[in-house]
Amino acid sequence: MAQQTPALLTEVTDSIAILRFNRPAERNPLSRATLHELKTALSALLPRDDVKALIFTGTDDVFLSGANIRELSELDSTSALEFSQFGQDIFQTIADAKQLTIAAINGYCMGGGLDLALACDIRVASESAVFSHPGARLGVITGWGGTQRLPRIINRGPALEMLLTARQLTSREALTLGLIAELSINQVQTAMRIVHNSREREPS
Repeated sequence: MAQQTPALLTEVTDSIAILRFNRPAERNPLSRATLHELKTALSALLPRDDVKALIFTGTDDVFLSGANIRELSELDSTSALEFSQFGQDIFQTIADAKQLTIAAINGYCMGGGLDLALACDIRVASESAVFSHPGARLGVITGWGGTQRLPRIINRGPALEMLLTARQLTSREALTLGLIAELSINQVQTAMRIVHNSREREPS
């Protein structure tokens, strides 16, 4: 039987690690398996002194679509708490990373995918990117830190609107609110430029 392509592809070039979520046909869900791949990749990359920045991106027109809804429906109260804590721990690891972390958002950025982007230092996005916390429509609420990070970044009012109504933001709205720092045609290249610029400003 043919081996399945990894859900997360990682490459390191010029001291920058690019982590690309690679399940576009499934809308890049943050399934248990994908989260485990992400944790393994971070465990390998974060201790490395030669890795100065991490860039997270997606494939085709999807950055990340959040938790796998089928998996969520199978959770009981105990396993739901464990799953929530697992995602929280991974995203807190990203937030605490000594490296510069950038979300290069190439398309749909939903739910837990938005939580991951919020854990990064900087976010850049395509003109076609869409941002949402759809949990209110599904009867759930994100458990991976978005309820705390989103109000800190875009202020309480617009954050509550997103969380309580599941309203989608366009990339232009996200830029106006300060959710993203820049609109870009090539998000990974823009993220790499930001990394290089930050190095130039470092004291010698």
